[in-house]
Amino acid sequence: MNVMVVVAFALATGLVALGCVKADRIRRLRDSFNPSAPEISDAAFVAARVALFGMAAIGVFSAFQLMAVVADGEWSDDELTGAVSQATSELNGTSRFGEIFDDGSGFDEEFATMIEEEVVENGGGGAPQGGVDAGAATSNKPSDADYTVQAAGADAAFCVHVVRTRSKDGDYTPPGIAGNPGTVTVPGYDFAVTSREGEC
Repeated sequence: MNVMVVVAFALATGLVALGCVKADRIRRLRDSFNPSAPEISDAAFVAARVALFGMAAIGVFSAFQLMAVVADGEWSDDELTGAVSQATSELNGTSRFGEIFDDGSGFDEEFATMIEEEVVENGGGGAPQGGVDAGAATSNKPSDADYTVQAAGADAAFCVHVVRTRSKDGDYTPPGIAGNPGTVTVPGYDFAVTSREGEC
């Protein structure tokens, strides 16, 4: 449980405990420290109890509000499981264009972002709109890569495997100047994506 939530509940409990102390006990304690002090009326004790219980109620309400905020910002294992499964299905078999002079640099960041965005998109209405991390394996290559997908609040982890294959049928050659044939080709790539439970 979030530290702030625990503190809010603890303060509320303390306020209720103070409000439950009997008036006679407080009078005796006060007399022992300051016998010449004026007597505290019963009405003052009632007002103090109302104030203490009111503050305790506010503390409990605030604690539940904090719990709701924390829950909205964290993934459950079930949410992450469903989102990764759906993201894998939607990414598998897709095609994308690469850079004109594609040397494979920056592929890890591109793939990781692609996976993270797809998982968040498939998290459903109750899942957070962020907090997903796709950590790249050190042995990754542009044609074959693994990413450990985890999310804030969830204990589960998944290994997403991405295979990128050059697809000349998917290439795009923009038209040249004045209707002449284009001289630059944008390479196309096909993606095969699978996932399994556990880190890579």
